[in-house]
Amino acid sequence: MADENDVLSDLNLDATQPNGADNQPSVGIITQYIKDLSVENPNAPAVYQWQEQPNIDLQFNIGADKISDEVTEVELKVNVAAKTGEGDAYLIELAYCGLVGIRNVPEDQAHAFLFAEAPRMLFPFARRIIADAVRDAGFPPLMIDPIDFNGLYIQQLQAKREQEAAAGGAGAPPAGEA
Repeated sequence: MADENDVLSDLNLDATQPNGADNQPSVGIITQYIKDLSVENPNAPAVYQWQEQPNIDLQFNIGADKISDEVTEVELKVNVAAKTGEGDAYLIELAYCGLVGIRNVPEDQAHAFLFAEAPRMLFPFARRIIADAVRDAGFPPLMIDPIDFNGLYIQQLQAKREQEAAAGGAGAPPAGEA
């Protein structure tokens, strides 16, 4: 397996300079993977006889865990619950992650990348996994609408600043969830 620093040096080859003079900003997804996937079909086979369309409850959560000075794991959690008056049709929980390499980027810009841009890049893959899992559970695939992670990040940042201004404090980027 490649050394973490070898992978990082491949992120921006033009910025690589001899004698440790790598001072150009560099960010990128190193790899992405399913960390956890749970699919439940608790009322099979009776669920296939139900006539009522299920109500879909869709929840997202974004987290970031610093692995080293230059590598952070970004986790996009997606929970889907399809319920009818008769019970749960299906439940899906997905933790889809990406290892993100960041070098020579200011903290506020790195935070924005980790909580807005990286989830935007991971989302299409998580969306496909959810659609396939729902289909494999015996239901029509669930096609989740695109999500404006950048807009959500800005909204959350503004809300946090307003809360801090009301409390009399100075603002910093939100600490974790989008």
